[in-house]
Amino acid sequence: MDLPINIQDILSGKVIEWERLEFKAGWNPEAVLHTLCAFANDFHNLGGGYVIIGIGEKDGRPVLPSAGINAGDVDRIQKQIVQLGFNAIQPYYHPITVPAEIDGRIVLVLWALGGQTRPYKCKTSLSKGCRDYAYYIRKGSATVKASGADEKELLSLAATVPFDDRFNQQATLDDLSKELIRDYLRRVDSDLAEQVDRLSTEELGRRMGIVGGPAERPFPLNVGLMMFNHEPWRFFPVMQIDVVWFPKEGPGGDTFTEKIFKGPLARMAREALDYIRRNYISETIIKHPDRAEATRVENVPFPAIEEAVVNAVYHRGYDIREPIEVRIMHDEMVVISYPGPDRSVKLNDLRRGKALPRRYRNRRIGEFLKELELTEGRGTGVPKIIRTMKENGSPEPIFEFDDDYSYFMVRLPVQAQVLKKIEAETEHSQVTPQVTPQVTPQVAPQVAAVIQACAGEVTRADLQKALALNDREHFRREYLFPALSAGFVEMTIPKKPRSRNQKYRLTAKGKSVLRQAFLKQVRDPASNNADRDEK
Repeated sequence: MDLPINIQDILSGKVIEWERLEFKAGWNPEAVLHTLCAFANDFHNLGGGYVIIGIGEKDGRPVLPSAGINAGDVDRIQKQIVQLGFNAIQPYYHPITVPAEIDGRIVLVLWALGGQTRPYKCKTSLSKGCRDYAYYIRKGSATVKASGADEKELLSLAATVPFDDRFNQQATLDDLSKELIRDYLRRVDSDLAEQVDRLSTEELGRRMGIVGGPAERPFPLNVGLMMFNHEPWRFFPVMQIDVVWFPKEGPGGDTFTEKIFKGPLARMAREALDYIRRNYISETIIKHPDRAEATRVENVPFPAIEEAVVNAVYHRGYDIREPIEVRIMHDEMVVISYPGPDRSVKLNDLRRGKALPRRYRNRRIGEFLKELELTEGRGTGVPKIIRTMKENGSPEPIFEFDDDYSYFMVRLPVQAQVLKKIEAETEHSQVTPQVTPQVTPQVAPQVAAVIQACAGEVTRADLQKALALNDREHFRREYLFPALSAGFVEMTIPKKPRSRNQKYRLTAKGKSVLRQAFLKQVRDPASNNADRDEK
């Protein structure tokens, strides 16, 4: 069996925090039992951890080259681990065990995921006749008995498993895409990628920790559907990122452009960030009178945007029917997600970049994002946003959430000198007479179709029906939004874009295009028919 992550990455601490790793030079069943119990309790919702047998440790780091274990002992140790899971932990618990080779030596990796039925307790000693059990948790990189307030808090977590790590009983294993799984495993350089076609979806899913439940009725976990299903919104409505751009007038104006990103979680985040970088990030060269070197600054530094968006993807509540929204104005960019951060986070600490959540909402999503190097997951996101904004010469970012922790908002103001330039250009355009050439605008076929179908005030469903398009998302992305963005079509209720009473109508610009098309057909019907036949 192979791990869904490269063993060298585990040893380097590249994607797995050191507090989620424990190294054992040799097989010590009692110490391993206590650590497995602690990882199963997953007190901080970090996603469990790894015990690596055959590698010693010094100051929490692996001692390499490894000592390894005898190849003949691997099977015996694995059988003992199974027995410990049944006889020494309550309720019973089993890690995933994977032999691996490091420096030509055999080691045994125990992958202990956070348990579905916590809290777990285990025997305090494996000596004969011991009947005492205790709860164990991780404190930093140490395994300790839970006591006092920690024990009470652990007991309060009974049967509360993070949403992303729960079974989804509305789905089947057929809803997991091997294509997406293979792509992920190749990205993280896992040996398991070469076995995708030889393994059943159930076995592959169990090895990756994205399938659970009894053998007679396995279920995909929510995180598996979020990462490895082409249409995860079928299971998690409004799992999407809305990028909304407001022109000069801001949110109070009559026009805006909206693009919606859906799909597997990592792909959705990448595509949204790529779209923002290509369309809204600009570089400005600032010359200085006292030196020859000019300064290059971005309107908003992309690393800050990346951290804010990925942080929203990581920490949003996927059981809440609200999208992540990125609002782009001429003077700031805002990222909003729901709900707010963990209640252990204090706003003043957050603004100083000092806040560390005591417990993570989505322990498995964070694990996958770290393996894909989309996030570090070590509480570095907010400090990085603050640092990159400062390095760009931008105003300080603004973090907001209410007393009920119902939302989380990150405001990234535009760099001051860039904003000054934008406002100067805007003011100039308002006072300088503009001469608009009288030419027929070039209209994409999809937009032209919307203009033709927009007779009076019509609903989105009316337009879609008139164009014989069944896919609502395709219609919105390829037809409606481009027509709105180009100014040919407008909303009847622009301040409430999601109103159920929303309708669409042609603007003066749209009517002009329609009129010119009509006149062209009247004046030269043969040419028009030829054009249509060619298409």
